[in-house]
Amino acid sequence: MQEYLDNGLELGFLIDRKNRTVYIYRSEKPVEILKNPDVVKGAPELPGLILSMAKIW
Repeated sequence: MQEYLDNGLELGFLIDRKNRTVYIYRSEKPVEILKNPDVVKGAPELPGLILSMAKIW
């Protein structure tokens, strides 16, 4: 993910299905780690993006 951030990525999700964990990468910010979330939101970079995790888990 760091390579993507270095090349201009503003928002990235890394989804670990086995451990039901989502890592949210944003430029210039520390990684946010969510354990077993119901939804993942893309705001403020992608307002309106809401990813329902029920379909992924």
